[in-house]
Amino acid sequence: MATRPAVRCSPRPRSRGTAAWLLPAAALLLLVVVVLRWSPMGSYPPVSPGGAGPVPNRRAELYAKMARDLDERGAAFLRGGETSQSLTLSDLFGTADDGAVVPRLKAADPPVRANVLYLNPEFAAVISKAVKEVFRPYFDQVIWFQNTSMYHFSMFHASHHLEPIVATEDEIEAEVEAVKRVTKTVCPLKIVLDRVVLTSTGVLLGLWQVESGTDPAEIRSRLRDALPRAPQKQLYDPVLLHTSFARILGHPKLPQERSASSFDHTKFFHELVAQVNGKLHGFQATVSELWYVEEFDVLALALNGRMKVRRLHLGCGRQRNEES
Repeated sequence: MATRPAVRCSPRPRSRGTAAWLLPAAALLLLVVVVLRWSPMGSYPPVSPGGAGPVPNRRAELYAKMARDLDERGAAFLRGGETSQSLTLSDLFGTADDGAVVPRLKAADPPVRANVLYLNPEFAAVISKAVKEVFRPYFDQVIWFQNTSMYHFSMFHASHHLEPIVATEDEIEAEVEAVKRVTKTVCPLKIVLDRVVLTSTGVLLGLWQVESGTDPAEIRSRLRDALPRAPQKQLYDPVLLHTSFARILGHPKLPQERSASSFDHTKFFHELVAQVNGKLHGFQATVSELWYVEEFDVLALALNGRMKVRRLHLGCGRQRNEES
């Protein structure tokens, strides 16, 4: 099997703004929290398979819980927070010569090995345009938008930061072959955007339902069987199908008609999310690729770091897979 050297997979988009260290002190601590990969399994208990009905109903139940998060916990990303990985703002972001805030990438040791479904940029560009139209006027200096060439749905980790599973090159290639065999049996997914939510940690998420194709819960089950060395504790509820659109890093610019003393941040955020949902609810897309990704930098998929990608087509029983 051909191999390729590790590369940066796409141009690095820049979130324009002042030097990162000029943000308020509370926002500095918060930034570390919101740029870390959000883990729904850590924030929401798994939906019980026993009494929750069919998978779409279980998924809807989970999404309803996630939608209530901002009301129940408030905008925690505006109040400061802690990081579980002892990272500081300067660990993650720096400032380019033109003043743009850019990721400061940190090597992942050992690399994370992730299996993700990939959303084609033709769909991602529509979503990103709508999100930027709503959020950029208020968060131009303190928001990080997901690269449209890296929109993905995390499925299953062969190794992650909570439980690193070191592998040799031969073992990695064996994992790739095992995943390839799985993808030959998986049918492309036709999905529809159920809703967009903003979490208490400042992450804007798209939550999807499946209209046809192999369900994510089944894909994860097959990957579990194919990768027996993988961490027993995975990061996501089996039925979850989500994409990160953006991460808010600080306070919004107040609308001119709003008084700072009476400003209700939670209500304001709900208004913005409602605008995005008005633009995107019911948006349909097709997913036909699964990527096996070695992330050589921390959060490489989110921060445009170094990675090695094996692009595998969903074959639905046909011999269509290829490495690229």
